[in-house]
Amino acid sequence: MTEDSGTADAGLDAETGRELCRRAESVGLAAVDVDDAELLHGWRSDPVAAYEIGIWPRSLTAMRERIERDTEDDDRDDFLVLLPDGTPIGHIALSNQNIVNGTAQVELMLAPEYRGQGHGSAALDALVDLAFGELPFHRLAVETHTENASALAVLTKSGFVHEGVSRAACLHRGRRHDLAVLSLLRPEWEALSRPRAWDA
Repeated sequence: MTEDSGTADAGLDAETGRELCRRAESVGLAAVDVDDAELLHGWRSDPVAAYEIGIWPRSLTAMRERIERDTEDDDRDDFLVLLPDGTPIGHIALSNQNIVNGTAQVELMLAPEYRGQGHGSAALDALVDLAFGELPFHRLAVETHTENASALAVLTKSGFVHEGVSRAACLHRGRRHDLAVLSLLRPEWEALSRPRAWDA
């Protein structure tokens, strides 16, 4: 992703020296680097995250290789979610980007100790503002387990609309799980009354 006038204001995080791509009210977003592999590996190894998101831990080497591969991938952008003091608390991404159709998927995962404090909503709002305010997307979509009440609450708070359910679409620990499908369209984002991330 290229830096533009909207992202240039984010600047350098004084605590960590990391370049912030986006700053919101309570969090900042910084591009994921290969050196972040151990951090992401630890978060993905959390059993609650694995269950709710439907992922499984991979080796640290595989995580490094994935980050290196994704860095060269034009259809995704990955960010660390940082507190104002520079503490990394999660990962958020725009994946499966299709510029022709104006669509992308949203991924979000917070470290266990930082869940339920409003940081997920702040990070999601910042990413959504990037997708619609700086990039040419028209539709953002998310899938999560229908039982993942906390994720569904965060998505609804950020304006995402429940579209339906993909039945038995995820296999995890020997069980089939339904996936809730939610989306946010550009006109719906434009109608939101909340402040934009660049006003933080």
